[in-house]
Amino acid sequence: MNMQQYEYTNRPPKKRGFFSFLSASIVGAVIGSGVTLYIAPVLGIYTQVESKQTAVAQQETKTNNTLPLQQTASTSNNMVQAIDQVAEAVVGVINIQKQTDMFSNVSQEQEAGTGSGVIFKKDGNVAYIVTNNHVIEGADKVEVSFAKGERVKATVVGADPLTDLAVLKMDGQHVQKVASFGDSSSLRIGEQVAAIGNPLGLDLSRTVTEGIVSGKRTISVSTSAGEWELNVIQTDAAINPGNSGGALINSAGQVVGINSLKISQEGVEGLGFAIPSQDVKPIIEQLMQYGKVKRPYLGVGLQDLSEIPAQVRFEQLGLPENVTKGVVITAVEPSSPASRAGLQAKDVIVAINRTNIDSVSALRKYLYTKTKIGENIQMQILRNGKSMTVSLQLSERGERQ
Repeated sequence: MNMQQYEYTNRPPKKRGFFSFLSASIVGAVIGSGVTLYIAPVLGIYTQVESKQTAVAQQETKTNNTLPLQQTASTSNNMVQAIDQVAEAVVGVINIQKQTDMFSNVSQEQEAGTGSGVIFKKDGNVAYIVTNNHVIEGADKVEVSFAKGERVKATVVGADPLTDLAVLKMDGQHVQKVASFGDSSSLRIGEQVAAIGNPLGLDLSRTVTEGIVSGKRTISVSTSAGEWELNVIQTDAAINPGNSGGALINSAGQVVGINSLKISQEGVEGLGFAIPSQDVKPIIEQLMQYGKVKRPYLGVGLQDLSEIPAQVRFEQLGLPENVTKGVVITAVEPSSPASRAGLQAKDVIVAINRTNIDSVSALRKYLYTKTKIGENIQMQILRNGKSMTVSLQLSERGERQ
């Protein structure tokens, strides 16, 4: 699938830029940033088939309405109960930004976009909501909308562009229900799921669409913090703009994913994606504790070697013709782990701890999932075409040593 087919919904407008090869600028290219995505919720359609077998199945369901965690339901009744259990915990999220009139030069607050969110915790009089980073990115103010129309001011606890997740907090007096997370790793292909959110705005709040788990994938996405390999649950439940940050639930009424993006292309239907709960939970725990996700930091600007013209690879990097994959260091931040290890601009990273690195997204994925802050790593590089190994101690960004 072409990455350009992935469509993020509800993203507020923002300026965009790019780094040319060997740019001296570090901003936006330094490892240790974020991501941006969009979601979609779900509308469940309950079809009754009047037959003896269905009647018997429904009668058996009535005798046991209590669903254990992670149990997979086999009837529409179970999903209806599951939706009813979670729906009130799904809210609207409004991104409000200041817009300046070009003629009067007067600033006014306007809604830049709306999305969805899931209330996952209530602690005393404070409630916490998980949503997509792209839903609240660039906001000057954030509000939360409930089904009956109440709008409550919310504040951003923390956000992570790379995983497209954010946590909000607000006054909990309006909160009646809190959603619980299920285990997305136990989902099976073909298992029934439902998406809940606010497609096309708040007028269709808590819309539900029903479908199945179509697959479990790792897809390449372009985020506000760079390229990333995102683990996703693929579903054929209908996904529409406005559902970003909504809940993908199982038949036990548990949140197994946060709806995030879809493929928008003529002739393509039923290809929506959600961030698995097993990835969501550790991220929101860090966001609540630190206001950010702590990740190992190198302090370099990077570019895929495959994007570099052959003539530049040969004349400026000194590489042989058969070397076409790796990551080029375009700049090194002073006093960073990379600087202390002696890495230089034009060095080409080809492996970390004997694991081949062929792209920037692969490097990020390895650093953020296979290493820890404070760990020593062995980095194989090519400098002027000659192979050498550099030992480097990872640190947290901004950490002094």
